[in-house]
Amino acid sequence: MSIRIDKDKCVSCGKCTDVCPGNLIYKDKNKKAFIKYPRDCWGCTACLKECGVGAINYYLGADIGGKGGYLYTEKDKDYLYWHIVNKDGEKRVITINKKESNKY
Repeated sequence: MSIRIDKDKCVSCGKCTDVCPGNLIYKDKNKKAFIKYPRDCWGCTACLKECGVGAINYYLGADIGGKGGYLYTEKDKDYLYWHIVNKDGEKRVITINKKESNKY
């Protein structure tokens, strides 16, 4: 499991660097996020949840059934959208209402 950060989508907000529990995400000279050692990623998905522009892809390893697929998130005020893309490009979206998700 690992992440890839798309510097073209990154808006230099720094949220991913703030939440990474392993301190694995850094900013380059242009303040764009990058991960120096992707294999060190723990797979906690904290950075994905914070990135509101879909700049971080999380690659699903074969050990958890990913076989080349990946996921990324997008969010708006009330919802978090988990986009799951399989290796053939088929996409599914799971929508989470942030206000209701921890209600119980």
